[in-house]
Amino acid sequence: MSLKPKRIDFDQTWSELKDTVKEVITLGSVRRDVWSNRFVDIYSICVAHPEPLADKLYAQTRLFLEAHVRNLLQHKVFPSVIEVDGDQRYTLLYRYYDAWTEYSKGVEYLNHLYLYLNQQHIKKQKTSEVEVVYGCVNHDSQEQLEIGELGLDIWRQHMIENLGEALVKQLIEGIRDDRSNKNQNSDFAHIIKSIIQSFVCVEEYKKKGSLELYQNIFEKPFLTDSGEFYKLEANKLLQEEWPLQGRGRVKTCTVSRYMEETIKKLDEENKRALKYLHISSISKLRKECEQRIITDNLEFLYSECNEMVTLEKQRDLKNLYTILKPVPDALKLLVNTFYEHIRNKGVQMVSTIKGETVHVQFVEGMLQVHEKYEKMIANTFASDPIFLSALDKACSSFINSKTSDNQSNRSAELVSKYCDSLLKKSKISESEIETKLTKSITIFKYIEDKDVYQKFYSRMLAKRLIHDQSQSMDVEEMMINKLKQACGYEFTNKLHRMFTDISVSGDLNAKFNQFLKQHEKQTGINISIKILQAGAWPFGPTQVPAGFAVPQEFEKPVRLFESFYHINFSGRKLTWLHHLCHGELKIVLANNRTYIVTMQTYQMAILLLFETSDSMSYKELQESLQLNNDMFQKHIMSLIDSKLLLADSEIVDENCKIILNKEYTNRRTKFKITAALHKETPQEIVSTIISVDDDRKMYLQATIVRIMKSRKVLRHNALIQEIISQSKATFAPSIAMIKKCIESLIDKQYIERTPNSGDEYSYVA
Repeated sequence: MSLKPKRIDFDQTWSELKDTVKEVITLGSVRRDVWSNRFVDIYSICVAHPEPLADKLYAQTRLFLEAHVRNLLQHKVFPSVIEVDGDQRYTLLYRYYDAWTEYSKGVEYLNHLYLYLNQQHIKKQKTSEVEVVYGCVNHDSQEQLEIGELGLDIWRQHMIENLGEALVKQLIEGIRDDRSNKNQNSDFAHIIKSIIQSFVCVEEYKKKGSLELYQNIFEKPFLTDSGEFYKLEANKLLQEEWPLQGRGRVKTCTVSRYMEETIKKLDEENKRALKYLHISSISKLRKECEQRIITDNLEFLYSECNEMVTLEKQRDLKNLYTILKPVPDALKLLVNTFYEHIRNKGVQMVSTIKGETVHVQFVEGMLQVHEKYEKMIANTFASDPIFLSALDKACSSFINSKTSDNQSNRSAELVSKYCDSLLKKSKISESEIETKLTKSITIFKYIEDKDVYQKFYSRMLAKRLIHDQSQSMDVEEMMINKLKQACGYEFTNKLHRMFTDISVSGDLNAKFNQFLKQHEKQTGINISIKILQAGAWPFGPTQVPAGFAVPQEFEKPVRLFESFYHINFSGRKLTWLHHLCHGELKIVLANNRTYIVTMQTYQMAILLLFETSDSMSYKELQESLQLNNDMFQKHIMSLIDSKLLLADSEIVDENCKIILNKEYTNRRTKFKITAALHKETPQEIVSTIISVDDDRKMYLQATIVRIMKSRKVLRHNALIQEIISQSKATFAPSIAMIKKCIESLIDKQYIERTPNSGDEYSYVA
């Protein structure tokens, strides 16, 4: 075969080509050699000499396809439009389907036959996608279509536009039958899908607006009909009556039943949409159905919402969530009801706690409430963030609530005490302690007054470290790291420094012992000293007792250590905190039984005075030790309560006599009498709260100065908002406290009110 252009007789060539085109379009039988010859004929026409005849071939092919489709409409499909009844009401769909199936396949083959014309003649004239999308080029008027596209476009013009209304009417009826379970024929379902798909296929070649025909001719009337159908279905459900269990009476549809039926119908409709419709229609159909069944009946669905939440009917709540979630803002009422329910449960739990283990009951009760509803949200509301947010808001509300206006919130204190009870030496395993501490962080994160927690925690940590009461230093460090992750480095800075002091003190004691060996000195007693940085530990000047006459037995080791310390660290001042010290005292009484008693320094000092005397007056003891009355009373009473000392009168005061109990007996030869002294007193709690208030004032003043230094001039409300924003990570300051701090800084001349405005401040450089 020669590829050289040549003269051809177009009429004769087209006559032969036309017969083959007819066979192809009707899916007839075409021999291989004939198919090959027609390829050559199309090529020859397109490159004909002296002038290519491609446009003429295109025009003739178009006329042929138009005539063919009109013939199909008149002789194969159109007769079905005549009114029929009974089983023949879908005859139009069947005949259209047969004609479309044959034609669409034939056009596909024909497109292959015209491959050269498509690629070398038509495609070169086509506008680009960019020109179509942004240049608003009209396909129909500006360019020729490929033969396959042309065939589909002709089908649209001559078949669909003539039969569209009748076709769509029967399609909608067919889908309605499916909804009513009247027609379960899978072949018929395939026919409906194919016909609907034909509305898409005939314009699929378009780069812009390829779904316009489908949407206008089928989608719009279908969605309208679907809306009407489900409006009727919803009304039927609402008016439905069903017998009460075990009784003859009937009850109208409940919300629970309505929701179950709604979910069932929506799921069925979704499957039906996947079976029949173009993917772009699925969400639109879902929205239309939801509007009719759910949105139009929200008041009815909400009618039992409060009861479902109160009784925690998880199945009903799950169904309610499922059907309300797609509807904008429909979940708001459910979320608010759920929030109030959790909040009430939390407040109810807080009101029931009492006794000495309030801190344990509080934290574990909070965790129980949190874990219960977190699990419920996971199972019922698919861990939806808006419900988790409601849980957080509710937990924050009842954890930070006050029992009365006059009382401060105790959450921070109770959580810190709970952690303290876990971190002290006990029989609980480390893994269990770690688990409980990790859970306690959940409650800690909801606490607004984190600075109060920090103050209580640091004091309790100090006691554990000083009195060697920690279960494990690794667990202590783990807890501090968790607090650092939650609140940052600044929050735990002092806690880390306390740990460092304990570690350094161990090395310092080793060096002290080495110093004693080198200088051949003896302390007379075994001594271990902890050196604490004044700025890191929660012991202010007010907590150091005014005076104490150190017993003779302690003077030598104290003097030796001070000498050692000043040699190694010149310029540092040591302040002895005897009230925090403890030790072991060996006691041998009249029965010759030896007891090893762990006690506080002041208790040891009192007992040591009885080495040379069996009895002394209260006043003599106090004067010898030079302790103030409150401190002395506290420690003398602890020894009397333990029966090591006896008083000659019921009222222990300066007029009574204190006697050593030589007849003292105890089944245990090694015991402690310091436990009562380590308990936190109400006075200490009050002083801690006062200390927090003082720290807050200093923090707020520093924050105000920092803000004003950077802004120079700022209005009152803007300054308040900025302060609250910067402080919320640690505590929630009251407006009254902020105003007092502003006034204080004005008095100190850090800031001033601007002359032209009473509610504007400027920084004083």
